Amino acid sequence: QVQLVESGGGLVPAGGSLRLSCLASGRTFGNYGGWFRQAPGKEREFVAGISWGGGITYYAESVKGRFTISRDNSKNTVYLQMNSLKPEDTAVYYCAARGRTYYTTRNYDEDRDYDYWGQGTQVTVSS
Repeated sequence: QVQLVESGGGLVPAGGSLRLSCLASGRTFGNYGGWFRQAPGKEREFVAGISWGGGITYYAESVKGRFTISRDNSKNTVYLQMNSLKPEDTAVYYCAARGRTYYTTRNYDEDRDYDYWGQGTQVTVSS
């Protein structure tokens, strides 16, 4: 089992930055990590994914060039640095972990690709 706890959300003006953190505990070794978000009235959507070693990352088109996913395995933490935030980035952000085998040649961008989820952290971007 893996437990995930997000932090770092908040209220920020458009153009601002936030860094989200996802602290993992339990059987964390080798897990592929991801960030998703869900805006009011919308389905949850993929934001970014990262391999265990951190060398492979994937991003949704809507956040490419603005968001950066990274991880520090010594701290059991996955980060999401969000820059140039827009009001449409407003959502609850969830981190996720995949405990199953993964292949670095493909992205994992659907809910069903992940086995563990955090409770979410609210990000609100004001216009």
